[in-house]
Amino acid sequence: MEKKKHLDKVKLLFEKSPVVEYKSVKNIVGSNYAKLLIHNLLKEKKIYKIGKGIYTKHNENSLAVYSFKPSYLGLQSALSYYGLWEQETIPVILTTKKVRVGLRDFNGSNVLVRNIDKKFFFGYNYVKDGSFYYPYSDLEKTLIDLVVFNKKLDKEVIKKFKKKIDMNKLKKYLSRYNIKFRKKVENILEI
Repeated sequence: MEKKKHLDKVKLLFEKSPVVEYKSVKNIVGSNYAKLLIHNLLKEKKIYKIGKGIYTKHNENSLAVYSFKPSYLGLQSALSYYGLWEQETIPVILTTKKVRVGLRDFNGSNVLVRNIDKKFFFGYNYVKDGSFYYPYSDLEKTLIDLVVFNKKLDKEVIKKFKKKIDMNKLKKYLSRYNIKFRKKVENILEI
């Protein structure tokens, strides 16, 4: 009966939160039973592992952003979210954590992990995308990150940026970068 009560509490935890850390499960059931419970839930495919000690019941690879804190979704992911390009894209996660960069497999789906310097970790908001709230870079930071990572932008995407971007916010963001980089971004937008 005791185990059933704990299992119900853990299931409720997974219902309330899209992402659950191992330590939260351990706080509910104790350290002896937590590992076994997580192991069994993974084996039964009732939950998925998205990072070290981080789990979800949802088969949604964008939730992987929560396993690289601090992090946000950006680059092509943000372009798609803001409707600036039509191409299908995998989640692109930018993090200050020192982790292996490149493609990662999350439950049979890919995500791309990129590193970003701590001093350039800004310009993101939590926004609703589907059923969940995710940290996405805002338009201005998305443009800057695209230039930082040398992503080629076609004329149509640049035109859409020009219509939607807040120039004052962009200039404020660019003030954190060196003059050569600022000029590069300004040249792309022809300002």
